[in-house]
Amino acid sequence: MPVADIARLADHVGQLVAIKGWVHHLRSSGKVRFMVVRDGTGLVQGVLVKGQLPEADFAAFDRLTIESSLTLKGKVRAEARAPGGYELEVTRVEPLNLAQDYPISPKEHGVAFLMDHRHLWLRSPRQQAILRVRDEVCRACRDFFHDRGFILVDTPILTPTACEGTTSLFETDYLDRGKAYLSQSGQLYLEAAAMALGRVYCFGPTFRAEKSKTRRHLTEFWMVEAEAAFYTLEDVMELAEGLVSYVVSQVLARHRRELETLERDLAPLEAAVPPFPRISYGEAIARLQEMGNDMAWGEDFGGDEETVISQAFDRPVMVHRYPRSCKAFYMEADPEAPELALCVDMLAPEGYGEIIGGSQRVADLETLLARLEEHHLPREPLEWYLDLRRFGSVPHSGFGLGIERLVAWLCGLKHVREAIPFPRLLDRLYP
Repeated sequence: MPVADIARLADHVGQLVAIKGWVHHLRSSGKVRFMVVRDGTGLVQGVLVKGQLPEADFAAFDRLTIESSLTLKGKVRAEARAPGGYELEVTRVEPLNLAQDYPISPKEHGVAFLMDHRHLWLRSPRQQAILRVRDEVCRACRDFFHDRGFILVDTPILTPTACEGTTSLFETDYLDRGKAYLSQSGQLYLEAAAMALGRVYCFGPTFRAEKSKTRRHLTEFWMVEAEAAFYTLEDVMELAEGLVSYVVSQVLARHRRELETLERDLAPLEAAVPPFPRISYGEAIARLQEMGNDMAWGEDFGGDEETVISQAFDRPVMVHRYPRSCKAFYMEADPEAPELALCVDMLAPEGYGEIIGGSQRVADLETLLARLEEHHLPREPLEWYLDLRRFGSVPHSGFGLGIERLVAWLCGLKHVREAIPFPRLLDRLYP
């Protein structure tokens, strides 16, 4: 008897199959028993009729509990009213492990309780739907870059210095060689790879020790970062727009059922097609001030400002050319306005904030040396990075996309903690 995935029961209608999974729901009605079983690919209802399977197997139903593991055997039949559209006429029930009282019930639970039981909360249909969308996002990112000739390069997680500012570093002892830090970004190493391979990307975990409790922040999150030699700011903005619109289209094409489970309004996602609106930092400041926000020119946007700006558009908006004073040391200056950086932030609609940050990088050695001094960064650990400007430097640009923020927007989540399997927050390192 073949073992079948619940998601592929349509291929086995009228056949006897075995399903290996966990009990999701139990219901009894006279001489008929119903159980909904999940196997990680979907849900199916098993129907047990007294006399149509061994008495011991029928009696085993009474011992089953929610989340007990088991093997069900039976004939597949189409049933539009059943979860997934198919039922199993059960002929055998083989319990594997009888679960203890399951702590997560259909009643309302507090966030702290669910986070303490995150290892079990992942089994809920909502959390499974989010993880499937996340999987699609990751796959689509890889496909997008692969199809455009970008090479995957794995960048180090342990680094000798900061990339995005020294105040948000996780520090550790590196054997007998002094201090090391968990990576804030793979960008600097990706720039080196771009000088070898032309167009590259990395995909991995990054760490920021920011003491922030906002719904948009994690201390450990995943980024996909791209870097390309000879790309200008305009080139990288077009690339970022293409990536986000492609990922959204793939999620809509492949995971509408999951979005329905999440009760996600699809209209904002369906609107996310190029071209995305583009406004300068100066234009954004003017918009904010017109709406009563007294933010001064020269300050970086916070979550509130990003929300106000993005609410004026029905799709992601790209804000470009921020003041250099509020941006990272490696960003190239605008030759027409040296006080501005050739940079861009992509803001998701519906108040989800920045999902991409990118820029054209400083290509000149002397300029980069001056920037290190300006930002009080040590030169010695970055000599290798300076070498990139000594030996064949070219204009180049790149960006980083935060996976959890993108997933949160796609799924309509209130907090990024649901967009990653095991979130790491300012006050959470368990489980």
